[in-house]
Amino acid sequence: MRAYIDSDVLIWHLRGERKALSMLKKLRKKERVELWTGAVQRAEIVFFMRPLEEPATLLFLSQFQTAAVDQEIIDTAGDFYRRWNRRNGTDINDAILAATVQQTGGTLYTLNTRHFPMSEISVRRAWK
Repeated sequence: MRAYIDSDVLIWHLRGERKALSMLKKLRKKERVELWTGAVQRAEIVFFMRPLEEPATLLFLSQFQTAAVDQEIIDTAGDFYRRWNRRNGTDINDAILAATVQQTGGTLYTLNTRHFPMSEISVRRAWK
């Protein structure tokens, strides 16, 4: 099973949040779980890292496979955005990640579950 990790969880881990580390360790220990992130979520991390953070950040991200974005994902994401942006605050990045999870399967782990109300995908709160 693919476990998609949203950028909020990745950022909290990079900031030293123990709950993020604990959640990622639990997922890694589960049999048949692959750690993934979306292309846009990886971009959110890579684009804003500071030069001194680069080696550690890229090493951390190497533990995740990154899902590609294609035409079908973008078209589905557009539909998700139009349906859920006003009601739930789903932004473009959220919509693309949700469409990626829908197309490839798996479960999305995030702290922003409100942004992912789509019944078409499996979403879990990363921690409480």
